[in-house]
Amino acid sequence: QVQLVESGGGLVQYGGSRRLSCAASGFNVSENFVSWHRQLPGKEREFVARITPLGVSTTYGESVKGRFTISRDNAKNTVYLQMNSLTPDDTAMYYCYVMVSDRTYWGQGTQVTVAS
Repeated sequence: QVQLVESGGGLVQYGGSRRLSCAASGFNVSENFVSWHRQLPGKEREFVARITPLGVSTTYGESVKGRFTISRDNAKNTVYLQMNSLTPDDTAMYYCYVMVSDRTYWGQGTQVTVAS
């Protein structure tokens, strides 16, 4: 049974940093594309970052490029999102996403609020 559990959200000061975790079960993060998305208040969910299963290639959304870093720990079967230089525009619910055997899975999300 595939499950994604996000954690690490909270209140952050302007310019601060935060690391989110996505603990996976039911599949290996080393063998699948795993991505982070976020949903800002009143807006549609948007792509944030993705990490590939082989070669550890990463892709970022334009609004976070240069500030956010996605990584994974295969031993812990966990994917991380390191967020730096946070601004109030980064305030959102952050979700982990994976597709396994043609089925899509989302975590329950973790809220990040950046104080101005």
